[in-house]
Amino acid sequence: MTQSMTLLNAQIGFLATHVALIHIPLPLYPYFAHSISRLILHNDKRDAEGNLVLPSRSWQYSCPFVNICITPTECSVVCPRAQAEELFHPILNNLDAKARSSVSISTDDYSVITIAGAGLEAGERVLDLTSPLAIAGISIYFITSYWSDYILVPFAARSKVICALEERGFVFEPEDEGEAGHMTNPASPLLRSHHRNNSSHSSFDFLASPITPPPSTVSELQVKTFKTLVRNNVSPTVDPELYLVTCAANKSSTASLQAAALTLGLLKCLTTSPLPRFFSLTLTDADSASVTLGQTLLPLFPNEGEDILLGKDGPEQVAITLDLQTLPQESTGIVCGVAGRLIDGMKGRLGRELFNMSYLSTAKAGYVIVYRDELEDAMAALRGGEKDSINGRT
Repeated sequence: MTQSMTLLNAQIGFLATHVALIHIPLPLYPYFAHSISRLILHNDKRDAEGNLVLPSRSWQYSCPFVNICITPTECSVVCPRAQAEELFHPILNNLDAKARSSVSISTDDYSVITIAGAGLEAGERVLDLTSPLAIAGISIYFITSYWSDYILVPFAARSKVICALEERGFVFEPEDEGEAGHMTNPASPLLRSHHRNNSSHSSFDFLASPITPPPSTVSELQVKTFKTLVRNNVSPTVDPELYLVTCAANKSSTASLQAAALTLGLLKCLTTSPLPRFFSLTLTDADSASVTLGQTLLPLFPNEGEDILLGKDGPEQVAITLDLQTLPQESTGIVCGVAGRLIDGMKGRLGRELFNMSYLSTAKAGYVIVYRDELEDAMAALRGGEKDSINGRT
């Protein structure tokens, strides 16, 4: 259950779960396809006496948080540790040594911070949390869904996370029982001189402190980010033929046939051949399913998702990709620096303060998802960051 707080019309809190992060190279995906399918069908919620609890709605998910992402780089899975041990470790152990070494299942657990609430002010809400974490040198894993934003932080760094947020005005209130808690922020510590940021990581096990001290401001973080990207020959790229849409299962629908249609569509997306070029599914026990996927996948849903998926006819989106495989393991704050630079650059081009964008971090890449009609300006803003880094400007 999410313990929540109110912050600028958002609900923010820690989920009472430990999650593992899994990286699967695409050639090995067929070995794990059955496990991933079982994961999205997971519904074995039990009461205190161990008895199965009947769902209160037609398609109810029992895991607190799961994300399954397929991109041209990899398949990434975020799921509770228990499901990682039950569904993925047995498959991993049966692979040969070479294949086994290319799959990553994090040995460290992560906590999930959830920020619920929709609207274009989402970037400012995220900034309240991610700015202090990035400046404190805490690596995070960030996922935007149709309903909420989620920040994964190393469970071992939980006390450091709380301290970093408390220094910015948040007040952590732990529960009397259990590990979850919620935070309140009487005076939002929004960094008004910047608009939005987010940080990410390029690998899973990164609890050690960075080799060099983290930047002390968001501006310094942007400078460091682009120097790191240029030094490692990482440049933003776009697949010009891949158009995305972000949508969600219709909450108002309780018909069992529609629930079955949704499940069927999701399973088809995960088992189609060839694999989807882009597919990110977020499941929780509080909200209906959320998915960002290539528009060409919609026909896999009955009636192309009509009456099943909200937002399927929304504006076309495009993913700006940063392939981070060449970055050193200790690199932190990459997507935070990129997002900050992007929003600063886009403000003047769009003639408005707010710029709508989504974030998605995977094990080997970072993605900034923008509207198709804003792609050209967004890429120009990012290339400006590269030029400033090469020319030594801040």
